[in-house]
Amino acid sequence: MRRHGAPIITENSQRYTFTRRALVIGALQGGFATLLAARLGYLSIAENEHYKLLSESNRFQTMLVPPRRGWIVDRYGQPIAINRSDYRVDLIPGQLEQPDHIIAELTKLLDLSADEQERIRTELARAAGYQPVPVAENLSFEKYAAVTVRLPELPGVAPTRGFSRFYPDGAAVGQLIGYVGAANKEEYEADRNPLLITPGFKIGKDGLEKTMEPRLRGKPGAKRLEVTARGKLVRELSSIRDTAGGTLPLAIDAGLQTYAARRLGNESGSVVVLDCLTGDILAMASMPSFDPNSFSDGISHNEWDMLSQDERHPLINKTLSSLYPPGSTMKPMDAMALLGAGVDPEETVFCAGGYQLGNRFFRCLGRHGSMNMHRAIAKSCNTYFYAMSRRVGYDTIAVMARKLGLGQEYDLPVVSQRYGTVPDSAWKLRKYKQQWTQSDTLNAAIGQGYVLVNPLQLAVMAARIASGRNINPRMLKGGETMAAPLDLPHEHFEIVRSGMWEVVNGNGTAGRSRLPLPGIEMGGKTGTAQVRRIAGAQRGQSGDWKYRDHGLFVCFAPVANPRYAASVVIDHGMGGSRAAAPVARDVLTWLFDKDKAMATLLEFEESWGGTIAQRMERDSKRWLAAKAAAKLAEGAPA
Repeated sequence: MRRHGAPIITENSQRYTFTRRALVIGALQGGFATLLAARLGYLSIAENEHYKLLSESNRFQTMLVPPRRGWIVDRYGQPIAINRSDYRVDLIPGQLEQPDHIIAELTKLLDLSADEQERIRTELARAAGYQPVPVAENLSFEKYAAVTVRLPELPGVAPTRGFSRFYPDGAAVGQLIGYVGAANKEEYEADRNPLLITPGFKIGKDGLEKTMEPRLRGKPGAKRLEVTARGKLVRELSSIRDTAGGTLPLAIDAGLQTYAARRLGNESGSVVVLDCLTGDILAMASMPSFDPNSFSDGISHNEWDMLSQDERHPLINKTLSSLYPPGSTMKPMDAMALLGAGVDPEETVFCAGGYQLGNRFFRCLGRHGSMNMHRAIAKSCNTYFYAMSRRVGYDTIAVMARKLGLGQEYDLPVVSQRYGTVPDSAWKLRKYKQQWTQSDTLNAAIGQGYVLVNPLQLAVMAARIASGRNINPRMLKGGETMAAPLDLPHEHFEIVRSGMWEVVNGNGTAGRSRLPLPGIEMGGKTGTAQVRRIAGAQRGQSGDWKYRDHGLFVCFAPVANPRYAASVVIDHGMGGSRAAAPVARDVLTWLFDKDKAMATLLEFEESWGGTIAQRMERDSKRWLAAKAAAKLAEGAPA
């Protein structure tokens, strides 16, 4: 029964409603189809080139080829840092499917240590996409081949043949040359150069390798490769050769550098040798040092801990970055200042064992009696220099110190250098808000108190006194232009050189270190510098090594026509004549008679227990054994 007011539904009205809905749905479908067709047309026509390039990029890859690094050679062309062929294996994170399995397989094939496995996992966690993670370098061909033949089972593994840095002289040039290593995150973000994350590419991290990076780097090459969707290499399509970096010739004499490093033996110290005419740095050895080959190949945690915890500081370049009180090696410079201030070199001062200043007695090294300038240099008489420096004032002496190279920072391609302190009254007032005192003068006159210098500055001082020229040290090989003369009287230099001749060849403090060469004499000056004030007569001549006095020596040869100047500093050597002068004697002997010097060195090395490399290996084993014993004592696994 139809309710009152309800519409009557007929067959025609139903047909009309259905048709209208169909039209709406059909219109929507047609509009969607039209949009889809338009989009497809746009992608296939307007965007054709873009997607073609994307497709090509999936199929083809361009790989940078790291450039060969420029060689570093000495003044005669002898190689100091070179490249050698090597085999390496890297991981490509974006292609790895089972990282733990792959690392386990590579451990079996390459004998990876636990430290290396941990490093690989850490770097994989930080890496992304195609940024490679190094697994091993400098592999033997057998290990390289073992990985290569199993590549189908090792997705994401990329064995490569390339070049690695090699330093033939090892630790002897570690502080001088530095080392190379893979770029870190900060270095990459600062440059954003894709070359920095290319497998096998390394940059300078320290020393000349770092400061001369633009010259040594070279330009990369490239390879265009066809690969599968899984990244497997199909074939190499084309390549562009890399351009090797430029050769870097140094003023260094590699033979002398190695000899000086070896002659330091078990001592902690430095040797600097300069050409007195040009300022060329012929040797700049700092020992103990590190083997840059170890750093370039990737140093282990244990090796790093051993180096960083060594109290002899093998990671510091002592020639540039260690500062020492110069002790009595300052006295030739003092004498130049006294002569410039009008002091008569024949005037005498009586030494009764020291000098009284008010209620304080400043000791001398002995009771020397009547001393003129010549004898005061030869005998290293503190009393003479106390009295004369007090007369002229230390501000006068400080001017001469700077003129002869102390307290100066030199224009050298080095990472850093410390230039120390040549104090004067203005310096003390500025730094401590205190007036300069006569006690300060007496201390500074004998190279103690506020005075601090580095070994290179001492060598420059010796070279300027020896030659009378304004020598400036240079590390890179240049022309043979002689330095300009200093504006100081020639006779003043002769007086001071005469005293330095007496130190070694007459009745002086280094008579046991005269050169064993007929007709060639060395002039020099010994120095003993206190590390800290110690009560009693022994000073720093006994007790813990780190509290003993430093031993220093500056010298030049031949006295008749100076050509070479040097400084030797032996940390805690207890005296210049005892520790430093014999090293200087042998190093200068090498410049005139290599065979005689080598015979002496071989005798020393036999008594020391082998070469630098052999002693470093023994030290490493002892350190590891001590570390393992300490862990066992703490109840931890070794």
